Amino acid sequence: MMHSPGSYTVILDSSVLVPGFLSNFLLWMADADLFRVKWTDDIHQEWMRGRRERYGHAQAVLDARRKVMDEGFPDSLVTDYDSLVDGLSLPDKDDRHVLAAAIKCGANAIVTSNLRHFPAHLLAPFNLAAISQDDFVLDQIYLTTGTPQIVATAIIRHKKSLSKTRTTWRQYFDTMGKPGVGLQKTHAELMRTEFRTLIGELLRTGDWKKE
Repeated sequence: MMHSPGSYTVILDSSVLVPGFLSNFLLWMADADLFRVKWTDDIHQEWMRGRRERYGHAQAVLDARRKVMDEGFPDSLVTDYDSLVDGLSLPDKDDRHVLAAAIKCGANAIVTSNLRHFPAHLLAPFNLAAISQDDFVLDQIYLTTGTPQIVATAIIRHKKSLSKTRTTWRQYFDTMGKPGVGLQKTHAELMRTEFRTLIGELLRTGDWKKE
């Protein structure tokens, strides 16, 4: 069944919250009310550990980012799911807390770059699906007749937020297409003339600034 913008709830696995560009991209999409994001203290701890290991970020930097995420999406934090964990089965038992949280909050899907960790037959009894970040974003783009413009607006706002690095549009889309980001199919779709024209029109009119 097709969902409407903002009615779809997803757990963002730590695997999609560690990479800087990808994490910010998904959060800007959520900020545009395309879907509702959920996470947990456990997921926070996992992506924070991942960023320490990958980027060497100081704990103060990680804590500040977590605060921005929780305050920016005040209904995002899922709690009281621990009692569900022991009754769940996944290939890696350390991933059960993600599934438990998804069940607890009534999520529709788990967005993850580790699909093999969440087999479809183990999620199906809970009316849940695991989906890659690439396929998830592609679903959002053409969800309804109005969502291409919403996605384009989120992209512009994301790109404009990178003011410190003075990222050009070419650099922005080059980054999106990198294997480590995991948005190659999305990148190919956004490179189509129709979508690039839509972004250009929003930039020209300034409509991307409107709430």
